[in-house]
Amino acid sequence: MPSEGLRDLTAKLTELGGQRVWSLLISVFGDLAQEEDAGINGPVLSEIMAAMNVRPEATRVALHRLRNDGWITSQKSGRTSQHSLTDHGRRESLTAAKRIYAHPDDMPTDWQLVIMDGTDTDQRGQMMAKGYTPLLPRVMIGAAALAVPGDALCLRGETIPKWLRVQLTPDGLWQDYRDLYRILTETDQLLPDGTVLTPLQVAVLRCLIVHNWRRLVLKHPDLPTALYTDDWRENDCRKLVGTLLHRFPRPKLTELSN
Repeated sequence: MPSEGLRDLTAKLTELGGQRVWSLLISVFGDLAQEEDAGINGPVLSEIMAAMNVRPEATRVALHRLRNDGWITSQKSGRTSQHSLTDHGRRESLTAAKRIYAHPDDMPTDWQLVIMDGTDTDQRGQMMAKGYTPLLPRVMIGAAALAVPGDALCLRGETIPKWLRVQLTPDGLWQDYRDLYRILTETDQLLPDGTVLTPLQVAVLRCLIVHNWRRLVLKHPDLPTALYTDDWRENDCRKLVGTLLHRFPRPKLTELSN
């Protein structure tokens, strides 16, 4: 693929994901350096961020913020810094990775309604943390595999009315998923099987794909596709994300340093 075509594609993915550099850095470390002893040295990180049109001063400010927030640690050796996820950052990344990298076939399909005995705020919060979505003060909806409190009434879902699917589909993310699906489809067509990219190009492409996907999929409950409207593109995006990440495997950090 001509280099200008890849640059154009990179620019589109960068623009789609916005310029919150600290969030982009979380995606970079979460995809490339999630292992316990993994780290990215300063020059390599600078190359990756420059390829995503991020200015050096913006990267420095974002790294400073992530260090203060306990996400990133930096060790200096001579004139070169090595940046790594902290234990906290790694735990958070591993938790998010369960949704980010989940295979479409592993996603829940069946659902259930749970009616609780009261409207206790703490219990409601615990249910939402497990993946449930509130419908009414005492009524929650979620995947059939989610745990149910012992004193709750559980009703297995069958057909779901259209009005409820419309209610459950997040209005604010509907168009974002459509935009992401369009760019992922273009990426899939422009970079077919057999496309040869450098390790740096692969790293940048993967990080932009993961970043754009992560910023959407972590913003809403992990509900079965059947609970959303037919034009909800989450599962279509998930399939393309999986295809592209499989096509362009994660490069070794030593390859990026060469």
